[in-house]
Order: sequence, then C-alpha cells, then structure tokens
Amino acid sequence: MSVYTTIDRPTLEAFLERYDVGRLKQFEGISEGIENTNYFVDTNRGRYVLTIFEQHTFEELPYFLDIMAFMAEHAIPTAHPIALREGGYLTELCGKPAALVQRLNGRGVAQPSVGQCAVMGETLARFHLAGQGFDGYRPNDRDLNWARSTFAEIESLLDEEMRTLLEDELAFQMRQDWAHLPQGVIHADLFTDNALFDGERLAGIIDLYYACNGPWLYDLAVMVNDWARTPDNDYDPQRVEAMLRAYQSVRPLTDLERQEWPAAQRMAALRFWLSRLKDKLLPRKGELTTIKDPDVFRDVLLHHRATPLPLP
Repeated sequence: MSVYTTIDRPTLEAFLERYDVGRLKQFEGISEGIENTNYFVDTNRGRYVLTIFEQHTFEELPYFLDIMAFMAEHAIPTAHPIALREGGYLTELCGKPAALVQRLNGRGVAQPSVGQCAVMGETLARFHLAGQGFDGYRPNDRDLNWARSTFAEIESLLDEEMRTLLEDELAFQMRQDWAHLPQGVIHADLFTDNALFDGERLAGIIDLYYACNGPWLYDLAVMVNDWARTPDNDYDPQRVEAMLRAYQSVRPLTDLERQEWPAAQRMAALRFWLSRLKDKLLPRKGELTTIKDPDVFRDVLLHHRATPLPLP
C-alpha cells in the first residue's frame, strides 16, 4: 500500500459524491505495502480506505471486490467494499480503477502471539471452506510460470550464487504435483500486515488483491512462513504448531497435502523472494513507497530447503 497516484482534497470530495458516505473530514496516504495507492479517508459518517489500483485492469477487479463482499457476508471478517450510488463497487479515479472499502478497527501485529497464530490458522481454514460457495474464478498470476518469467527478467542483475539457487529451486518446483492438491479461493498474501487484531481478537483480514483460485496448501504455507517467523528468520515451533493444529481442526490436510507440505513452504518463500527482488532491482516511482527486504525470503527459502517445518 504505497502512494503512486497523488490526489488533492477537491478531487477526493468530488469522488466521494459517487457514494452515500457523507462529507469528507480528512485523508492521508498509506505508505505500507508495494502494489497499489491507498489512502485513509474519514467522513462525518465513517472511516474508509480508498484504493487506486496501479497494476490491475478494470476487467480483473470485480473478482477481488466480490470475494471481499462474499467473505464478509459469510462470517469471515473482511473489509466490505462500499457500493456506489448507482450500484457496483468499482469506479475510476485519475484515470485508474478505484474502490472504497470499510476501514476495519484493530492493528497489524509485528510479532504475533501463539494465540493470534491459532486464530489465524482456524480463520484461514474457514476462509477456504467458505470460498467453495463463491462462483467466481481467477487463476493465480503469481504461480510457477510467473516465477520463471520474473527470474528471466532479473537474471542478468543477479550474482552467480543467487542465480544458481533460483535455477535449482525453479527446477525443483517444476517437478511437484500441484494440480491434484485440493483447490479453491485463496488469499495468497496473508501476511501479518494483512490482518488486524484487537488484542487476541481478529478484527479483520484486508488486502485481498492477490486473491485467486489455487491450492489451499500453498495459501497455508504463505501464512505460516510469515506469522511463525522470528526476527532472525528462523521459526518459532510453538507458533508453527498452533497455526497448523488450528487449521487442521477445521480442515484436516489430505495425505497428498502432507506429502507436498515441504514443497509448498519453499514455493511460498520463492514467490515473495522473487517479487521483492524485482521491486528492488526494477523499482517503480512513487511517493511514500515501501520496498521490502528480499533477503528475508531468501533466508526463509534456505531454511525450508535445509529443515522443512514439521506438520503436527
């Protein structure tokens, strides 16, 4: 959530007239994240988040907004998009797609507790099961084909050690059986900054703009890779176990998923290492832009290659 598109007060006031949300009081840009432009927007009727989409097309975006509304309406705490006066959730601002969503209470957690990890494990399993009732479909645009093409884009900018590691990992992932794993709607980016807590209570899941259809196991690996990680990029066994036990209390893993768990951990690490490497080596211009450290997920990948996290 960076600021690539700047707006002024008159522009925002005119934009808000498309909604029944009241009069603008104040707004500010949000610096965290890397993909879209985001603003906190307060009116005399409520608090919202405005997103201006920098990467996605108008055709892609209804899937994300519809899944956010669907989950919120099926007891999964997510930020419900705000409908326009004429209906629908998607509109335009500064020539780009834009949407207004509820601003949830709570805060992100830098170092989650064992209890918060258990809550997230259970919630992700419920998210997966609820998504079976959603009739939209979107392929994962950060899949293995994306990983291979991203590597090709940045290969000439990498040192020999990184090139060798990435080539070896991509070859390993090509040999895995992803097609036969249980599939459905996945969040695909459920990091600690994409969930808001009020103490030990989950206030909501946010930023579903990577949501897609894919293996549930991969989604679980993405979450565990971030939530159970320690500051030195090792793993806290209590948080790992709490998350995995809570998830399986709602949706037990299949035998094939248990077999593919080490590969899923590695694929989840590879995806975020590559995306962060690209952002660092081929940066986009923007105000308040955050570029996250790619070395974190290189370390995570190396950890999982040497010692996969055990399933309880």
